[in-house]
Formats: sequence, C-alpha cells, structure tokens
Amino acid sequence: MSRIAILVPGKIHERVLTRLKESFDVIEADPSMLGAETAGKIRGVAVSGTFNAGAIDGLPNVELISSFGVGYDGIDAKHAAAKGVIVTNTPDVLNDEVADTTIGLLLNTIREFPRAENWLRAGNWKRGQNYPLSRFSLKGRHVGIYGLGRIGQEIAKRLEPFKVRISYHTRTRHPDSPYGYYSSLKDLAGAVDTLISIVPKTPQTHKTINAEILSALGPDGVFINVGRGWTVDEDALAQALRSGTISAAGLDVYYDEPDVPASLLDLPNAVLLPHLASGSVPTRNAMADLVVDNLVEWFGKGRALTPVPETPAKG
Repeated sequence: MSRIAILVPGKIHERVLTRLKESFDVIEADPSMLGAETAGKIRGVAVSGTFNAGAIDGLPNVELISSFGVGYDGIDAKHAAAKGVIVTNTPDVLNDEVADTTIGLLLNTIREFPRAENWLRAGNWKRGQNYPLSRFSLKGRHVGIYGLGRIGQEIAKRLEPFKVRISYHTRTRHPDSPYGYYSSLKDLAGAVDTLISIVPKTPQTHKTINAEILSALGPDGVFINVGRGWTVDEDALAQALRSGTISAAGLDVYYDEPDVPASLLDLPNAVLLPHLASGSVPTRNAMADLVVDNLVEWFGKGRALTPVPETPAKG
C-alpha cells in the first residue's frame, strides 16, 4: 500500500496512531491550520470528536472520515455524503461493555451499593449498626427501554435473567421483539417504574426526558441514562429527584460534558459516572482497531466496513 496521507485532527486513542503509522503518512494537525498543498494530499481522516462541514470542505481530496465511537453527531455526515465522502463509526464492538455497564449502574442506583461502600469506608459499620435497607429491589420491576437498537437489545437480553418485565419505545416497532411496545415515550414512562435511555443524539431526541416524562414515571421511578446527555432536561431531572417526583437516577452521560451540574452532584439519590460505559482497555482497543481497519479496507479494497446510514457506501 502506498503511503496515503491520513489526517488526525485532535486527541485520539494511542492505538489508532500506532496502527495508522504502520501503513499511512499520518498528519496530526488542526485542519484549519493546513496549507493548501498539505490539505490536498489528505485522503482520509481519523477523528474522535467533531469534524464539521468547514473541515470537510478544507480537504478537497478526502475520501473517508473514520470516527472513533458509535455516536457520530460531531461529524457532519450529511454534508460529507453530499460531497461523496464516506463516514464510518465503531458500532457493535462496544455493545456488550455498554450493556454490562448499564446493568451495573441500574443495580447501583436501586440498591445504593456506592453509598453503602462509602458508609462502610467512613467507619460506620459497627456491631448493632447496619446500613439502612435499600428502599427498592430490582425484583418485580417493569423496565422500559427508550431505544431498542443494538445496545438496547443487549441491555434487554441481560435484564431477562433478573425476571423483570421489559417494554420499549422506538420510532418504529420491532415486529420480532418479545417485549411490550409503546408508541410514545410518555406512554412507556407511565407504564413502567424503571426507564433506561439509550437513544442517540438527534434533533428528535433533544431533552425528550423532561418534566412531563419524569412525572409519568412516578415516585417509585428510577431513571438510567447511558445514551446521550442531550436527551435529558437536567434541570427538570434535578427537580424531580429533589421533590420526590421520581425516586432515583443513574447517569453516565451529561448535557455539557465534562461539566456535571451542581444540582445533580448534590443529590444523594443520583448515582453519577464519568461517561465510562465503554471504558475498558479491551473495548477501547477494539474501537481503535475498527477506526484503522475502516481506513485500511477503504484504501486497500475500496470498501468501508462500518459506514453510517447517511454515507454513500461503496464496494
């Protein structure tokens, strides 16, 4: 393979850089700072984060943008498609890790395991003095999944052994799904006592978890978000947790990461994680490999392994 130039416009997993350098000429730079000659040489991009229309327009010969992550809302995929540029992401390789994290976060939120550990570490466990019984159990709960895509289905499969009832809401019903379907998010929230959000960032999902939905979930309700912070009205969530509109929440994602609102940090009934659902060494390595493999396959065989739906996939 000839040394094709690949742009890496910002911080990315070190494994991506190491593997890219085995096959390509890697240029690490802000695309806005490139001279015309260098910009014209670049045929591929490996990116973790944002790559907007202006950045795409600045690379006249770019063919493929390989994005690190399942969500690719930071990439202007429609603009890329209009220019014949392929966009890829890293689906499936992190499904299991995110689904596992979701179950852990759900259990931690319902059974208060992090608070119990902190209570023990603070020296409170003494003879005759036990940690208070958790208010809720996972047993007998009705779990609603907002978004039954690849990861949502893996979450549902993991929930089945817990003998909970499972329902879901998506824009389109899954005819082969064994789970109960609700045609609106409000109807789902009103029917369940546990709501898990795993939808992507789109204009249609902006702050869909709002005061109305939380009120429908009710005072025994538990809300879990492992999708996007974009989906949640955090002010409404904090108020619902303070007032007892819902009982508890477990969050791995936030509206303006890494900034977590003080209104959530101060709440004892909120379990908060620093966006680590896919954060294991094996999973992140697999994601990094897929970023590189998309570029290798495209420039070696003319096909993209995991093109996003908007993109003009070929081969």
